[in-house]
Amino acid sequence: MAHMTSRVESEPSGASSNLQMDGLAQALYERYRCPDAFVKLSLGAPLSASCGFFTFGHDIICYGHSAAGYLLPRAKPGLYDVSQNVLLTDSGICLPFDAAQVIQNLRLERYVGQESRLRTVARKAYYAVRPILPRAASKHIQRLNLRGWRKRAFPGWPVDRTVELLCERLLMLLLETSGTSRIPFIWFWPEGHVGCVVMTHDIETEAGRNYCPQLMDIDDDFGIKASFNVVPEGSYTVAPDYLASIRDRGFEIGIQDLNHDGRLFDNRNEFLRRAHLINKYGAQYGAKGFRAAVLYRNPDWYDALKFSFDMSIPNTGHMDPQPGGCCTVMPYFIGDILELPVTTTQDYTLCHLLREHTIDLWKEQTRLILDKNGLISFIVHPDYVIHDRLNSLYKHLLGHLRELKSKTNTWVALPSEVDRWWRARSRMRLVASGNTWHIEGEGSGRGVLAYASKVDGKLAYELDSGAAHVGSPPSA
Repeated sequence: MAHMTSRVESEPSGASSNLQMDGLAQALYERYRCPDAFVKLSLGAPLSASCGFFTFGHDIICYGHSAAGYLLPRAKPGLYDVSQNVLLTDSGICLPFDAAQVIQNLRLERYVGQESRLRTVARKAYYAVRPILPRAASKHIQRLNLRGWRKRAFPGWPVDRTVELLCERLLMLLLETSGTSRIPFIWFWPEGHVGCVVMTHDIETEAGRNYCPQLMDIDDDFGIKASFNVVPEGSYTVAPDYLASIRDRGFEIGIQDLNHDGRLFDNRNEFLRRAHLINKYGAQYGAKGFRAAVLYRNPDWYDALKFSFDMSIPNTGHMDPQPGGCCTVMPYFIGDILELPVTTTQDYTLCHLLREHTIDLWKEQTRLILDKNGLISFIVHPDYVIHDRLNSLYKHLLGHLRELKSKTNTWVALPSEVDRWWRARSRMRLVASGNTWHIEGEGSGRGVLAYASKVDGKLAYELDSGAAHVGSPPSA
């Protein structure tokens, strides 16, 4: 595909080459890769000394410092709405909060308080005895841990799209102040795909490992490749010929923790010791991606992991032992590591904790994610799909994804392919040349020029080819 070009509409004066970007606007620019002269944000007053919750409109819950109103320590009714303190001027938007800081706080789960000492002790005790617990006892304890989850106001359920809603609201305001009807940007996915699906398989037991050939057969029947994430020092051996059998069929290998005991992030020194071993296994297995057991995580320590991407942070963590969630359906960088968030409910949670017997929840999550052109990422365990009921559900899911790919032009990709694309896109930029825009940077041939505009009071995206996407994509 050649470089995408289109006419420049009402380019702001002094449009730059995106080489310099104010911190306040950085997150918005990184999301859209638009010319930075369109992203004019400023702070109206000094920010508060402490952080707390507030809203930006009735539907966007934020966490951070604010220059207006009051902050609350928990997300609950009665939060102050800072939208009444936003000023729109000819020179841009004057905000009472730092949008980049808020987005970072959400992505890195800064809004989550530290686990109570009692909960930490209980979690450690559970994982100490988990290997000898009957399965029924484990399920009962896990359900007890979920008590009251439906009453949690934040993050949203079944998918939290706060980061997307915040970025879209800011872009709408920028359209009102820019004097232009459209803002150009680099489309989120290559070749104009409407969204992306990633399938991952976490292997926990010897039975799961032995079932992988059959699981690859099932995936291949539906035209889907996946990442198989192995535990290097777990309850099964990871032989070179086993890894080769996965790669030879076009699937890929990821590292899942070190030994799956749920204690990777308990202690900094122990984490560093384990991270050294995990990195060695990653290099030995040729694995570019990492996932922590049970989705336990601490993004502040990720600099010790020598992987290209991580897959450990859920979009909304209501159903997970560690609360929180990154509140976005898009990949994002944590230092040099690209985070591919887990945006759908895990298979075990769906079947054994929620006791669902259909894929309706997965379909609803998929619809909500695609509505924001996001990443639909799944965790399906070989250890569980051995059993007939979940096996049937999984095939039903694969059939739905195959239909989605056909009807909506959704990209079904390996995690490493998403990693390569998102890194390439992060180095691309839109450059004005005469009366046209074109995309520059390595891999720009896969990039697609798009425009954001206001249609019937809502933000709409339109690809340069003329294929418009307003609101939800066609249902599959």
